[in-house]
Amino acid sequence: MAKKINTVVKSNEKKLRVACIGAGGIAGAHLTEFAKMKDVEIVGLADPIMDSMVKKAEQFKIPLDNCFTDYRKMLATLKPDAVSVCSPNGAHEENTIAALQAGAHVLVEKPMAMNAKQSQKMIDIARKARRKLVIGFQFRYDGRSAFLREAVDNGTFGDILYGRVQALRRRGIPNWGVFGRKDLQGGGPMIDIGVHCLEMCHFVMGSPKPVAAFGNCFTYLGNKPSTTKSAWPNWDWKNYTVEDLAVGMIRFENGAMLNIEASFAAHIEKDVWNFGLMGTKAGGQWDPAMIFTDQNKHMVNMSPTYLPDNGWGGIWPPKMRNFVEHCLYDKPTLSPAEDGLMVQKMLDAIYESSSKGGKEVAIK
Repeated sequence: MAKKINTVVKSNEKKLRVACIGAGGIAGAHLTEFAKMKDVEIVGLADPIMDSMVKKAEQFKIPLDNCFTDYRKMLATLKPDAVSVCSPNGAHEENTIAALQAGAHVLVEKPMAMNAKQSQKMIDIARKARRKLVIGFQFRYDGRSAFLREAVDNGTFGDILYGRVQALRRRGIPNWGVFGRKDLQGGGPMIDIGVHCLEMCHFVMGSPKPVAAFGNCFTYLGNKPSTTKSAWPNWDWKNYTVEDLAVGMIRFENGAMLNIEASFAAHIEKDVWNFGLMGTKAGGQWDPAMIFTDQNKHMVNMSPTYLPDNGWGGIWPPKMRNFVEHCLYDKPTLSPAEDGLMVQKMLDAIYESSSKGGKEVAIK
């Protein structure tokens, strides 16, 4: 009779130990997806506001001993493999650099930082630390963005000549957080919501290099009390120092141009969240996803019958999964830091142009 041999099977499964800096609403989106992944372990949180952190800790079963009001202490104590930076814009640079220098890969929410100078420093430190740095550009994971980008890559559009970006709210000034504080956010709707539509349009265009921009910013409603009924009333108008409406035009090295409009408050019919493209062979729009071209001697509008990963709920799983696979398995990221830097340079140039009366500003 053969002798029975007892064997122990060791798991070779990798696990990414992740932590969040910032425990607000956007951190919840990150943690929700991390919690679903077998190759991820959520190890801790850091936030100066203990109440917010405790709620997130309870929701995601994170020990309170692993919750810190000092993010540097959290990094030193827990030594996470990767960190989601979900803090206000003004803290992105500081939080990201600290995490990188502590040996963690970083996913930093949009916008990358307060300005391009900070963004470049973050990239330089990531390279020096040999850590991965990814920007939270979730809308490039939307099925509509993928549909249009694939058509551009396949030559359907020919040469892209022009893009039009709109991130417009009729009356949607945030009445929570610090969105009205330029010193903490860097700006208003252009840097907060305009950045989303700008980055996905720029991505679909093939991420051409921007060379110049001009634009202007206007504040006429947010810094005054209002009795107008809206979904988000009672914002902090006394400390409102950002724009209500920002518009700009960007020129690219390949000759293409892009127009962007972004508002928290504007006298328009309804909110708009969209971008469109015009090329030598075809044009297109993001919502509803459609391509406009010529076929068989007719002008034709083409729409996909099915698109995955659409909308706010659909884009988070592929976004967070891409980050994990980039860190654990060295798969390419769809949101490299270099793209974040280009977007930041465009935002900076529009704000700088506005401060100079709308004069064109070179982008280097």
